[in-house]
Amino acid sequence: MPLALILLIVGTALVFFFLIGYPILLAVFPFRTKPPVAKDLSFKTTVTAIVAVYNGAAFVRAKLDSILALDYPRELLEIIVVSDGSTDATESLVREYANRGVQLVSAPHHGKAAAINLAIEHATGETLFYTDVRQPLDRMALRHLVANFADPSVGAVTGEMRLLRPEDGEQADMDLYWRYEVWARKQHSRIDSVFNATGCIYAIRRKLVSPIPPDSLTDDAVLPMRGFFDGFRVILDPQAVAFDYPAVAGTEFRRRFRTLAGMWQVFAGFPQLFSSRNRMRFHFLSHKFARLMLPWSILLIVGATIALPPSNLKWWLLDGEIALVALALLDFVLPRGFSLKRYTSMARTFITMNAASASAIIVLFTKAEKLWTPTRVK
Repeated sequence: MPLALILLIVGTALVFFFLIGYPILLAVFPFRTKPPVAKDLSFKTTVTAIVAVYNGAAFVRAKLDSILALDYPRELLEIIVVSDGSTDATESLVREYANRGVQLVSAPHHGKAAAINLAIEHATGETLFYTDVRQPLDRMALRHLVANFADPSVGAVTGEMRLLRPEDGEQADMDLYWRYEVWARKQHSRIDSVFNATGCIYAIRRKLVSPIPPDSLTDDAVLPMRGFFDGFRVILDPQAVAFDYPAVAGTEFRRRFRTLAGMWQVFAGFPQLFSSRNRMRFHFLSHKFARLMLPWSILLIVGATIALPPSNLKWWLLDGEIALVALALLDFVLPRGFSLKRYTSMARTFITMNAASASAIIVLFTKAEKLWTPTRVK
């Protein structure tokens, strides 16, 4: 059998498993599961809410109002805002909330990870609640997060992010992917643990937290991972909700690139993910690691197709690959609402995500801070 055909079969099998096979297994196979989390809404503990922000004047008032409106005892809630060298009105706006117990910590601009480390030094709560400046919170979000810590096996809890105006903006085109991701996290929580939190809404036991590398791009993966390897569960509670705005056109690639570059950092920093110490290793390899391997499997298919000797199979495969790229390019010129848009949008999103995933490996060869760009939203 020609080598090109062997590589084509291998690449196709990997792509099929990553995109179709594993989701089917996750849905129908009775994996051994942990006992249900003993969630107790009457359980309460001291909480430090941490907001690391750089030039967030457009959102910071609404965010602080959202935190202060949470259905959680005010005397148990400490609020710390770390301004990472903001040059706009962020700090003056935060100072307006000083008489309501909001603490401002000003720091030179060294990135989000450094700001989070600084907040950890100032935090006094038994639970640390991390949330970003842009996303408003449901009033019950913190109560639901904390309720899960009534179960001593739970080390970290993440909530669910939902889009405001979900029909609008580039991020809305990723709705199908995000719905699958939330579903997969629910399944992983049922089995044992998820592999990372949602950055705008997650909480961790203070005793499991220590400073993270200053170049970390994904604190929401690094911090929960430490608790996981200490034997605690990391779970998703979909009743804890934060809301976000759709990303504007042209920003989704950078957003996914940054997130996936952060995952490469996690894989390099936690080699035990690939060992028997990872009690969710099969799911990690099939879901998280697969996301970074998918574009290389696709490139393997394309390269093998080109290397095949002339045949009907080769031309059929090349036609399909070219058609996918053509649909993605067509999406840039079709107006929203056009009937073909639902297909071109899916093609563009698929190629964008995999291009971002393939490019993200550059984080292993350059300074991570060069890869950080804030997301612009509608």
